[in-house]
Amino acid sequence: MKTSAFEVASRYVYPAIRRRLVEHLREKGLKQTEIAELLHITQSAVSRYLKEERGKLIDVSSFPDIDGKIAELANRVVEERPDEYELHTELVRLSLEFLGKGYGCSFHAEIDPEIDPKECRVCIELFGESHSKSRS
Repeated sequence: MKTSAFEVASRYVYPAIRRRLVEHLREKGLKQTEIAELLHITQSAVSRYLKEERGKLIDVSSFPDIDGKIAELANRVVEERPDEYELHTELVRLSLEFLGKGYGCSFHAEIDPEIDPKECRVCIELFGESHSKSRS
């Protein structure tokens, strides 16, 4: 394994989820500067997400359950204006849920041919729903 699950999460999943959040906020009619302020990032970063220069390798919109949660987060961002730590917590939580459902497995195998998604269960076991319930 040349690319760990954490690398996949931080380099690909988290940016893809943030990009989708930016898109949801844009669909609400917000300007790039407003989105940047709400997400505690630069306007340049917002522009790069919208141009798909960042976070483009995973199409999060093709996972309706995750995309729905991102849409809910977009509503919360507009209504409640969470601070950067709350927002980061939610983005990490969504990234781990994405991995825990096995959604990143085929992508992980594409970027690291040593990964066999049929055998690797690292993310599902670490971040999957059954595991998170057993920790409670």
